[in-house]
Amino acid sequence: MLLESYLQDTWVTPADSDATDVLDAVTSESVCRVSSAGLDLAGAFDHARRAGGPALRALTFHQRADLLEALATVVRSRREELYALSARAGATLNDARYDVDGGIRVLRDYAARARAELPDTSYLVEGPAERLARGEDFLGVHLVTPSPGLMLQVNAFNFPVWAPLEKLAQAVLAGMPSVVKPATPTAYLTEHLVRIITDTDVLPPGAVQLVAGSVRPALDLLREQDVLSFTGSAATAETLRTHSNLVARSIRFNAEADSVNAVVLAPDVTPDSPLFEAFVREVVTEMTVKAGQKCTAIRRVLVPREHEGAALDAIASRLAGVSIGNPASEGVRMGPVVSLAQREDVRRAVRAIAASGRFVHGDPAKVRVVDADPERGAFLDTLLISADPDAAAPHEVEPFGPAATVLAYRDTAHATDLLARGRGSLAASLVGDDLAWTTAFVRDAAPWHGRLHLLDSTNLNQTTGHGSPLPALRHGGPGRAGGGSELAGIRGVVELMQRTGVQASRRMLAALQSP
Repeated sequence: MLLESYLQDTWVTPADSDATDVLDAVTSESVCRVSSAGLDLAGAFDHARRAGGPALRALTFHQRADLLEALATVVRSRREELYALSARAGATLNDARYDVDGGIRVLRDYAARARAELPDTSYLVEGPAERLARGEDFLGVHLVTPSPGLMLQVNAFNFPVWAPLEKLAQAVLAGMPSVVKPATPTAYLTEHLVRIITDTDVLPPGAVQLVAGSVRPALDLLREQDVLSFTGSAATAETLRTHSNLVARSIRFNAEADSVNAVVLAPDVTPDSPLFEAFVREVVTEMTVKAGQKCTAIRRVLVPREHEGAALDAIASRLAGVSIGNPASEGVRMGPVVSLAQREDVRRAVRAIAASGRFVHGDPAKVRVVDADPERGAFLDTLLISADPDAAAPHEVEPFGPAATVLAYRDTAHATDLLARGRGSLAASLVGDDLAWTTAFVRDAAPWHGRLHLLDSTNLNQTTGHGSPLPALRHGGPGRAGGGSELAGIRGVVELMQRTGVQASRRMLAALQSP
């Protein structure tokens, strides 16, 4: 079956040339074939700019918020369909809920924030006005208006529902239509999501379109008012960032790339404490949710040298109780990674890291699974590695799967240095009760991270977890993590719009601020 694309408000079948086979992660049976051959991408982009953009820009922020609320209701009403399809990508029901329900929550959060924080107008005047001369009638403000362009979404395979909905929420509020390009291994999930959306009349014509397959030719179609929002590997982000058309036209490019995120156990946390148990639980959760295929997942586990043995034993003990297999089977906690190719990528990565250490738990070459063939499916064991903290590989190689590496640090200075060797990450967790140690560590760690999760004895039963981006806070990271920013509440919406300094008389500014 060739996966269709949704262009110019019509479902379109591509040509069957150079199509990629997408296989079930559990059985290796064919799910679909993906191609963008013969698709009219230029026509789709023109339709977004001529139909979708004007329709969204004609609405106020509150009316756009109503669209998001309605969209959340529509997707929620059919989320069981998305859960069922997610199993074919290796997701357990818990994994599917993380993806699907997470996307729905983002839509509703942005709808509520827009109503509470933005005016019922189609643009925003940032004040108060600044006096620009000696008199009282020459003032300046910043006017924030929707850009007459489109957002090209290029998404990763691991969140085929949340990722497009997250980007769509901000784009709709900013008055910008979206062209969604899903990653090929889970494109069938995003395609079904778009069918759910387009089966209703929630969004105006041209507000959302879908391209299944490659969009490389479309990069030359982007214009100055457009945005390219990318989630994926650092290597691909580097290629996109230097694309000649993006450079020549100064096209806004937002990248959320891979990173070797870390958790740091503070010296004051002892192995017999509840906080140590919370630390172990956090590591195991990040290794096993979505089979470790999260851009925010913990890859490096930094522990004081004196607690290395206790940490390895405790984490390995918990991992031993994780049931791996067919995600549709009762009791299975972790399914396969998304594809056989992804399994090989993880195997290569963990072997590179283990060259400076050893596997404490798991074997990359074999795994026992429930209700599935471990060779036909893309199954991996949970892989815990102990490595030389000063070796290069643990800080440079990211195994995008159920793997983490324990690194023992000598002292605080060594720990901060190890953290920085990741060259920029999306998230890090610090686990400890010592306020002086944590506050000092935060000052050193913050420049290298987009988000810091500080876990102590007072919040260990309330935390949403290391790996959960929240709509209110920035999601992105410096350096290797891409330097981009998503979410961040209304700040993220405003970043998609054009901020213009306006110098005018008091009466003109008053007119601008009138509904």
